[in-house]
Amino acid sequence: MKIIMLGAPGAGKGTQAKKIAAKYEIPHISTGDIFRANIKNGTELGKKAKTYMDQGLLVPDELVVDLVVDRVNQDDCTKGYVLDGFPRTIPQAEALDAALEKMGQKIDYAIDVDVPDENIINRMSGRRACVDCGATYHIVYAPTKKENICDNCGGGLILRDDDKPETVKKRLDVYHEQTQPLIDYYTKAGALRTVDGTIDIDEVFAAIVKILEDK
Repeated sequence: MKIIMLGAPGAGKGTQAKKIAAKYEIPHISTGDIFRANIKNGTELGKKAKTYMDQGLLVPDELVVDLVVDRVNQDDCTKGYVLDGFPRTIPQAEALDAALEKMGQKIDYAIDVDVPDENIINRMSGRRACVDCGATYHIVYAPTKKENICDNCGGGLILRDDDKPETVKKRLDVYHEQTQPLIDYYTKAGALRTVDGTIDIDEVFAAIVKILEDK
């Protein structure tokens, strides 16, 4: 079961990816984790990635695909995997498909967690983070016991720059420009499945499980 998670920043695809990985005992793979593991272990691919990251540059698609393919070739991926945050663009998707084809594999499902932009802006602008311990809350969905005071350590809470409405809007614009075309790509491939990401987290997960287990 080889799955790609799609969805805008803040749609909840990472949360769902972790739940899928836990239920089906397959790895949850994010490009960030792959980069960190390869750099930590001093692999050749990791060294190459680090030269770009140290300069504040984006790691080229070809190298990202090499890192992902190396990861999905590992023994723990024999039953499948959930890719979270990759591919982000059509060239990455095409390169991934070509690499998997050589291995006699293909993506089974691309699951799009669909949430309107307005909902995402409201969700993310309601997040608050503790300045001391980093714990995160939400003023509507996960409020603190005392207003603007961290339940864990008593520190003050802030709205991070990343979660400010104007920043979220910019991130969504980038998503629609670069990643939205993947919806069409995986629709044509017959792999796309869409779930309503505005409902409760457990209901979203139940909808995904139904997709994965409908034969």
